[in-house]
Amino acid sequence: MTQKATFAMGCFWHPQRVFDKIKGVIDTEVGFMGGDESFVNLSYAQVCSGTTRHAEVIQITFDSKIVSYEKLLEIFWKEHDPTTEDRQGPDIGYQYRSVIFCYNEAQKKAAEKSKKEQQKKLKSKIVTEIKKAGKFYRAEEYHQKYFEKKRFGLF
Repeated sequence: MTQKATFAMGCFWHPQRVFDKIKGVIDTEVGFMGGDESFVNLSYAQVCSGTTRHAEVIQITFDSKIVSYEKLLEIFWKEHDPTTEDRQGPDIGYQYRSVIFCYNEAQKKAAEKSKKEQQKKLKSKIVTEIKKAGKFYRAEEYHQKYFEKKRFGLF
């Protein structure tokens, strides 16, 4: 069964590279979610200005018969620091916050459970938000599969 998962975990380039390698992941797109939904289109520059209140996200289309949502959550926790507010590594700003965007009640329950389990492993408080998924704005084409494009000299 095909489902979607959307995570904000800092700059979206790294998560896309990570999730693209997971068996059962059908497609990934990078974009923005979690802010003002009145925009028809949204640019990276607008999001970076901080005025739209969006986060950079990875939207994953996956086959739940091959990879579970819970497995994707495990990768989410492993691949970023959920204890830093509005920051991942050198990237600082509201658009780099940690958020799990849920599409249904089952995802919300799984996210809450995984957050509680993860918190037991950490000394610092997890700042990751769990929110209902909203409108997804696809980022500009040059952001899609960024590392592959850069590796092959496409820009």
